[in-house]
Amino acid sequence: MVTVLLLGAGAYYLVYRPLDEQGQFSMELWGPLIDPGNEVFSLVWARLRDGFVATFIAAALAIVSSLVFGTGLAVLRIQLKSLNKRRFTGLIAPLAVALRGLSWLLTIVSRLFVEIFRGLPVVITIFFVASALPELGVDLGDILWYLVIGLTLYNMVVIGEILRSGMEGLPGGQREAAEAMGLSPFQTTRMILLPQAFRIMLPALISQLVVVLKDTSLGFIISYEEVLRVSGQIIQALPEPNPIQVYAVVGVIYIAVNYALSKLAEYTQRRLARGRKTAGLPPEKPPAAITAEAETALN
Repeated sequence: MVTVLLLGAGAYYLVYRPLDEQGQFSMELWGPLIDPGNEVFSLVWARLRDGFVATFIAAALAIVSSLVFGTGLAVLRIQLKSLNKRRFTGLIAPLAVALRGLSWLLTIVSRLFVEIFRGLPVVITIFFVASALPELGVDLGDILWYLVIGLTLYNMVVIGEILRSGMEGLPGGQREAAEAMGLSPFQTTRMILLPQAFRIMLPALISQLVVVLKDTSLGFIISYEEVLRVSGQIIQALPEPNPIQVYAVVGVIYIAVNYALSKLAEYTQRRLARGRKTAGLPPEKPPAAITAEAETALN
């Protein structure tokens, strides 16, 4: 209780009073945003609507592409790990050596790809894509695609690592049972490991999708008309510049959307857990039990 009172007093004396003394709560500054009778109210919200539509379009495209390519990257790295353990017995020696060398080369390339784009700040990735592709003769036309590609390169790597760690964290007995039933490594990954990794890592995946949505605000560095750039244009166009008010409203909308996404993640996770219980499936089986069942099925 004392902490709450101290925080309230600090907010009043350090935030509210200085802003009030500067007239930041006047209707001249807030009117264009909250007063429908204001002459520019409809124009301001029309521009904000356009900015949010552009933001959500970029976020939706980046989310879908990041999930698709991130899943592919996770599966590729899992498959390469399996290939690196194979000796390719039964093949002629030169071919076996060539296949082992190719698998090691692809492993190194995929690892470098992950480390490079995971280590680069996303703002540099976006700027590099927007600058490098036109120099290479790749003209995508709409600047939206440069933003989507930049966001995808960063977030696909993060999502791929989330899914890969989820698959590698599963009990090893599941892979053994799948091999005993004659499934190939790719079938084991696609049918057994990947669905479980999606379910287990769902909260982390949703959190990363929220990051994608927030990172679309970096589109202003390549002049993409997302909501942050539009907000700056609104502030400059108004007779009374009001950056605090405009960015406060935009921030509240961002918080509401991200909160809704987090609640969606919690709801989806509960539904998946409830569906598993309804189907009568046990939460998990020990590896020994799975292996025993596989051997019984083969016999």
